[in-house]
Amino acid sequence: MNKTLCIQLAIDYCCRPEDVSDRENHYTEHTFLEGRRQFKEGSECYLKLAVVRGKVLFTGNKDIIRWCAETFGSDGGAWFLEMGNLRKIDDRLQHDGCKIDMIHPFFISETIQSVDTEGYEIQWYTQETIEQFRGDERYNEAYTFCEETPDVIGVAAIKDGEILGMAGASADSPFMWQIGINVNPQARGAGIGKMLVALLKNEILKQGKLPYYGTAISHLASQKVALGAGFTPAWVELVTSREEK
Repeated sequence: MNKTLCIQLAIDYCCRPEDVSDRENHYTEHTFLEGRRQFKEGSECYLKLAVVRGKVLFTGNKDIIRWCAETFGSDGGAWFLEMGNLRKIDDRLQHDGCKIDMIHPFFISETIQSVDTEGYEIQWYTQETIEQFRGDERYNEAYTFCEETPDVIGVAAIKDGEILGMAGASADSPFMWQIGINVNPQARGAGIGKMLVALLKNEILKQGKLPYYGTAISHLASQKVALGAGFTPAWVELVTSREEK
């Protein structure tokens, strides 16, 4: 298992790197640790879990973690996110005034690859020049404009003076940078997303960070972009939040 990912998930899930790499479930009370991923982080972590290496890492409030340990014990991760378990979790969360906020698969890449950019002008952006796209909804996946997770690199594919696609990386932690991608509707299906994501992950690796890519379970087109750009599935994450009153 990738060493950087082990370290990162250990920080995120308040456990040890060896707990991430083994095959057993782990249940820990959550605390906000230095070096954690902060993408869309709330003021509390009532419960979150990661399915990785065929098991589950749980972290959160002491009471919900105790309930999870009693309810799921050593149940494996392969089928953990089937509806039966999700109903159990959701019922308990509703009792506590919380809800499942998202369930996302995440991908990582460890290798630099050659990328064919023929036919496109490739434009790179720095943290400073990315600012010109603030408020531009065409690139709302590429750039977050979040103070805690700054946008650090961007890359665009341009043809005939028009930006057809844009990928950006946010520094979600000191170890891992997340990639987002937007492709103009009229340019989809031409491989632009895969090309830009591959270019960006190459640059992230050159800078000594581990690139990662998250998407929705149902967003198959986005998952195909990740796979086509040399990423491999690494973990699935469930995050909860408080119900709005």
